[in-house]
Amino acid sequence: MLEEEEQLKLTPRMELIQYKFLLTLDDEIVPNKKELKEKILKIAIEDKMTPYYSRVCEKFGWEVDEETLNTLKKSNTEELKKLNELIKNSEENDGESEIRKAYLNKSTFYCRIGEKEKALELFNETFNKTVSIGQKVDLLMTKIRMGFFFDDISLVETNLTSAKVILKKSSDWERKNRIKVYEGYHCLKLRQFKKAANFFLDSIATFTANELFDYTKFVYYSVLSSIVSFPRTELKKKVIDAPEILTAIEEVPHLSELLNSLYDCQYKDFYRHLIAIYDGMKLNKILSEHRLFFCKQMRIIAYSQFLEAYRSVTLKSMAETFGVSITFLDKELSRFISGGKIHAKIDKVGGVVETTRADSRNEGYKEIIKIGDPMLNRIQKLARILN
Repeated sequence: MLEEEEQLKLTPRMELIQYKFLLTLDDEIVPNKKELKEKILKIAIEDKMTPYYSRVCEKFGWEVDEETLNTLKKSNTEELKKLNELIKNSEENDGESEIRKAYLNKSTFYCRIGEKEKALELFNETFNKTVSIGQKVDLLMTKIRMGFFFDDISLVETNLTSAKVILKKSSDWERKNRIKVYEGYHCLKLRQFKKAANFFLDSIATFTANELFDYTKFVYYSVLSSIVSFPRTELKKKVIDAPEILTAIEEVPHLSELLNSLYDCQYKDFYRHLIAIYDGMKLNKILSEHRLFFCKQMRIIAYSQFLEAYRSVTLKSMAETFGVSITFLDKELSRFISGGKIHAKIDKVGGVVETTRADSRNEGYKEIIKIGDPMLNRIQKLARILN
């Protein structure tokens, strides 16, 4: 019999999120859709996921096997009957611990088969019967995973907040670090890359959240969120030289090469590996919608890093360094300069890029004016009221 914590970690089946996502992509990007369909149906049938089986068949237009569906329904009915009998028997004959365990089993059953609302209702009942801080957090983490599984941001955020409040009173560092991974994953989904990077790197030495993803995927997320968030010196210390990163980074194609080519200013290699990473992001449920933003930020970082070494440089020389055409680079730089992302100007006649260093004192003055004007207006209004 599995320990309670390990039993909870098995639900819901997180790999189904990625399988379903891949089925939504074009056939030329994902040619093995038949294999993915078989994987999904195999899990749904093995875990007796009747509601999920019906939903996934409807979503993708698959023919429902009535015999399979009836078998799943019958199995669910029989299992639910046993769980209800166990609750009734526990409430009549056992103590609080046994009653709680009976409710937990029923909660896990609904979570396993994909019955969201009933699972949440039962988890809440189980939570109210729970005393242990660790067990409470395990229940909340299961609900967070359900939020990820059902794309319910509100469910994720509500239970993240509850878990962090409870853990403030605890010295359970293992669960505290697991919650950081959950929060980092949530931030990544919301495109809050720097917050995600900080959460991931804070927990990297003691990663145990395998119920979300494996360590290689964790390193993948950690590196991608860090590379667009930290300056060179921090990136070197926190990521490039981090032994925890080095143990797994080579398992992700092009990831180490992207990181090191940027740091070593090998810009042709950087562009080549960035394109490969972009293609890989297309196939990742959480990263796919951010891939354009990520690649834009990476190009801004690389161009800015290159220009820091020059007061002026020809477009031709810069284009050759990056392995792109002059026309492409001119268009790119013009867009980023006009958007205030790169501090430079282009002499179109001479074909020269001239850097313009940002004046920190001037920027600070602008910020004070920006904050100060509304405050001064409020003070003046208050003075008039008092007078």
